[in-house]
Amino acid sequence: MTIQRTAMPTSFPPDFSDRMLSLGLARVSEAAAIACADFIGRGDEKAADQAAVDGMRRQLNMLDIKGVVVIGEGERDEAPMLFIGEEVGTGQGPAVDIALDPLEGTTLTARDMPNALAVVAMAPRGTLLHAPDVYMEKLAVGPGYKRGVVTLAMSPSERVSALASAKGVSTRDVSVCILDRDRHKEMIAEVRATGAKVRLITDGDVAGVMHCAEPAKTGIDMYMGSGGAPEGVLAAAALKCMGGQIFGKLLFRNDDERGRASKAGITNLDRVYTRDDMVTGDVTFAATGVTDGSLLPGVKRTPESITVETVLMRSKTGSVRRMSYTNPVR
Repeated sequence: MTIQRTAMPTSFPPDFSDRMLSLGLARVSEAAAIACADFIGRGDEKAADQAAVDGMRRQLNMLDIKGVVVIGEGERDEAPMLFIGEEVGTGQGPAVDIALDPLEGTTLTARDMPNALAVVAMAPRGTLLHAPDVYMEKLAVGPGYKRGVVTLAMSPSERVSALASAKGVSTRDVSVCILDRDRHKEMIAEVRATGAKVRLITDGDVAGVMHCAEPAKTGIDMYMGSGGAPEGVLAAAALKCMGGQIFGKLLFRNDDERGRASKAGITNLDRVYTRDDMVTGDVTFAATGVTDGSLLPGVKRTPESITVETVLMRSKTGSVRRMSYTNPVR
């Protein structure tokens, strides 16, 4: 008896399995945090950033992925490593988008100030917004509110009032996180005039947005203000996992910046992006503490070992896992 067998393809394109890849992604952010630990409080921002970049890139290239950096350290000619468009991974796995900031808070690290993080997100190819390196106006709140409880079309005071009403509290019981920049002086004054509290941060607006997702822990209800658009995509990836809303609108100061948007495939320069516009599919997000903060403790060293703590999140399941990793010093 002869059995005829149908010829099968020799290989299939691998699927994006965020569960299988998530631990590897945690190792990526851990590697960046550990690599820059020697530069905490040393006053050298560039050296700290380069160490984090080198550590993150080495670990990324150990992952079985066909990765492309869509949010990175800058354009090819401006960044020595992990530039936008760079291919990472072994090339043997699923095609994925990578968004990263090896050291979110270089100044914070150099000055040993709170909330510096190593951050990385991974999603199926084509599902992360290719945000150009321009400013983005951002507004974020945590989970539990109806969609559009606050909007970018509202004034800062209207946002505070709307959120207070949704919470069932006085405006004095609302706390807003804002980057401490001259461009935000009027916004800060308007928010304070409502009676709301303002927490000013010097850097690190990915962490600032993430604070909204855990208000009971961080004391922050809302984030607003302008900052880097790439960081907006990373923050959206975090909120996709943690819950919450974020809105972003790209801001352009000149034709060069508008040209960057065109190069990234963006044609509607006035579009307001929601969280799910910036991250259209499932995403895995990892952040490791570099300096002590309200989200994560920083790197801890002893003569014998180095310890870091990482938060690893998956939007597909809504899981949030916190992990402590200790490695002997050799």
